[in-house]
Amino acid sequence: MNCFSIVPSGRRIFRMLSAAAAAMFLLNSCGGDSGYVSIAGYAQGGTYTVKLNMSGSVRTAEELKAGIDSVLVRIDSSLSGYNASSLLSRFNAGEAIVPDDIFIDIYGKSYGYYEETGGCVDVSAGALFDLWGFGFTSDSLPSDAEVKKVLEDTGMGRLKRDMKSALDSEGRLTAASLLSDGVSGPPPVLNYNAVAQGYSCDLVAAYLEKQGVSDMLVDIGGEIYCRGYNPSGKPWVVGIDRPVDGNNVPGADLQGVFQAGPEPVGIVTSGNYRKFYVKDGKKYAHTIDPRTGYPVSHSLLCATVVGGDAAETDALATYCMVIGLDEAIRFISSREDLEACLVYDVDGTLKTWTSDGFELLTDR
Repeated sequence: MNCFSIVPSGRRIFRMLSAAAAAMFLLNSCGGDSGYVSIAGYAQGGTYTVKLNMSGSVRTAEELKAGIDSVLVRIDSSLSGYNASSLLSRFNAGEAIVPDDIFIDIYGKSYGYYEETGGCVDVSAGALFDLWGFGFTSDSLPSDAEVKKVLEDTGMGRLKRDMKSALDSEGRLTAASLLSDGVSGPPPVLNYNAVAQGYSCDLVAAYLEKQGVSDMLVDIGGEIYCRGYNPSGKPWVVGIDRPVDGNNVPGADLQGVFQAGPEPVGIVTSGNYRKFYVKDGKKYAHTIDPRTGYPVSHSLLCATVVGGDAAETDALATYCMVIGLDEAIRFISSREDLEACLVYDVDGTLKTWTSDGFELLTDR
């Protein structure tokens, strides 16, 4: 769950596109196929925006738009849990599929994140998210017995490390064949919500780089990849939304802003203030600890992580939200390749912690 917004030069907040604006193809074009343009469209149940410098591009803006949409369609056809015909939906339904490169690649990356985070980021915990109503079903507030039963049969440690080793002679894969040798129990239910949008940003950025684009900001549902400079010749400026319940419009209420780039970076924020439900006076947030099977409950409200690519920062922002403030500070401080901003609650007051290399330009 992201909680940040693009803030172009002049600190004007770039708000979420309306449906009409999202349908537009080019915004704020500087004329012809030179200078900076904005390309917008629909993706993954929401909208995407790509701001880029056409200088150096071997494609026209129209061709880049078509290429971006093609990348996103391929991702949706492979990884969407809401598209009944996607490879992921068919896999989770028990069908035999022929996985494409995207399906195999994100599984391998996700297994690495599972190992890196000690099981805190676990894409095989789809059944747990479904049980709590934060996956692809609407169930909620399960009993302890139900949680225990599902938890016993989740965890990427039950699965083969290399997906290709689970393919049959015709290149087909089933959920059951992905279980490690000797492992019994229900087959896995995969859910890539913790990494898919960041991964999508990386693939779109890789496509643009191949077309000669150097200066870009790719925003898919609030997950961001950027490199180079904005139209003012400065690093891109990104705003962090205040993580308070009810702040559902990106850019409407900012906690602070910061600059990112010009080196290529992924910027992803995870938070618990937009996707949750309340039952019997208790709030249940969408961040679930796959090690315990229960939604987390701690003071950390929002974690923004900046790193080399958006897929990893997507996973690690979720990791921070699972482990809480103190452990997240220790983790970020131990990684020279990461920067972060953590927003947390102290007796009803929002506080921020930033790593040494993360300069929050304003802070409420």
